[in-house]
Amino acid sequence: MDLETLLSYPWGIMMPEFIILGVATFLSLLDLFLKDKVDRKIIAWLGLAGIGVALLFVIKNINEPIQHILYETFRLDGFAIGFKLIFLVGAALVFLLSLDYIKKKDTPHEAEYYYLILTAVLGAMILASSADMITMFIGLELLSLSTYILVGMRKKRLQSNESAFKYVVNGGIATAITLYGLSFVYGLTGTTNLYVVAERLPIALQQGYDLVIFFAFFLTFVGLAFKIAVIPFHMWTPDVYQGAPTPITAFLSVVSKAAGFAFILRFFLISFNIYDPASGQIMVFSQTTVFIGIIAAITIIVGNVIALRQTNVKRMFAYSSVAQAGYILVPFAVFSPYMLDMMLFYLVAYLFMNIGAFAIIQAVSQDTGTEELSGFAGLYHRSPFQAVTMSIFLISLAGLPVTAGFFGKFYIFLGSLDAGNWWLATVMVLGSVISYYYYFGVIRQMYLRAGSETSLNTTYGIGTVIVLCTFGTLLLGVFPSYALDFFASNFNIYDIFR
Repeated sequence: MDLETLLSYPWGIMMPEFIILGVATFLSLLDLFLKDKVDRKIIAWLGLAGIGVALLFVIKNINEPIQHILYETFRLDGFAIGFKLIFLVGAALVFLLSLDYIKKKDTPHEAEYYYLILTAVLGAMILASSADMITMFIGLELLSLSTYILVGMRKKRLQSNESAFKYVVNGGIATAITLYGLSFVYGLTGTTNLYVVAERLPIALQQGYDLVIFFAFFLTFVGLAFKIAVIPFHMWTPDVYQGAPTPITAFLSVVSKAAGFAFILRFFLISFNIYDPASGQIMVFSQTTVFIGIIAAITIIVGNVIALRQTNVKRMFAYSSVAQAGYILVPFAVFSPYMLDMMLFYLVAYLFMNIGAFAIIQAVSQDTGTEELSGFAGLYHRSPFQAVTMSIFLISLAGLPVTAGFFGKFYIFLGSLDAGNWWLATVMVLGSVISYYYYFGVIRQMYLRAGSETSLNTTYGIGTVIVLCTFGTLLLGVFPSYALDFFASNFNIYDIFR
């Protein structure tokens, strides 16, 4: 490739990624030259500014036609833009939560914490735009390696070290399984480009390699199931969520999970969307939806049931996150025409309600010194605003009106019924009813239990996140149709099929 060809590429479509990469590199160099006594909060503010600039460039690309670069390994389409907005908004909220959480005495490498979040976001963004198995894998590993370190940033805490170790070991095994599955896809097609794979896999199917195709599908799905923490690949979740710094727990539950779904959707919908002219059916999906549906159902039930027994709030939210992954997986299992719309709406709703809840958890745990459920006792009498907003987030997570979570689950529920999956819709309802018990357990603590009478100390960063997340949760709950129309008119997420 000569220089003229290289310069002819429309590099502008990668501007958000270049900005995040440039800011992360600049901050790492700046950290080297800053004296030890200089407050590293400046690193956090510069990182937050970098996210804001990248966000502006992503917004600028909305409604732009599909563009690709580097032999279609990197695509800019409505699907990628939608997910990048989730990643960047989620990262910005995590930065705000981190401003008053990260202390040098607890996190010796304070500056690394901030630019590792940026590299994790960069990995997620690359993953969302990738149309090639190699670049997808690079994005996945960049995200994974950054989060492994972030989980163990509190080096002096045994629990943090233990959770990081478990995360690395389990993540390494999942990566190996994913890579093994991808190698079969490459062996069958001789290419790593997803759209060429989609052209060649039907030929392999006609040549009698159907068992190998299904084997590759299941291996890759099992590896990626770890990333989104669905049953039975969820075992790492409670320990990692509990041991990680609270802002990183929020990051894992929203940004990392959304990135896993971006990988699953683009990879499987493009590569394995195989039409068999002999049978007149869409192969692989038509025969695996029952398997994925069973995984989603078990995830919803088991996640919610185990959450009932938790007294530590972060562990409770870990199992809640497992159950939520089951809900998000339902549209993928039923393969309905509005599958992508339903999943994107729920992920946006989940972004606001879950990060908002973690903001309150962080404020309470910092104030009381405990992450146990008892720390919420009497919160309404101490700080009514925080108690009311926490109630909104919990009601939304439980799926009650009039919140974003209600309509997120409602659309998924209707999609399941429309596809004839009554049993899966029933499991969703059953899982939601079970979740009421532990979500309302927190509300009971806040309103009906006696606790400290001093007001909760909420910093500006946490307060900003609470206000923004409350606004987002209620806006999507009160005007869901406007939000769906906005998504449909500005984010053509079905661009991935073109």
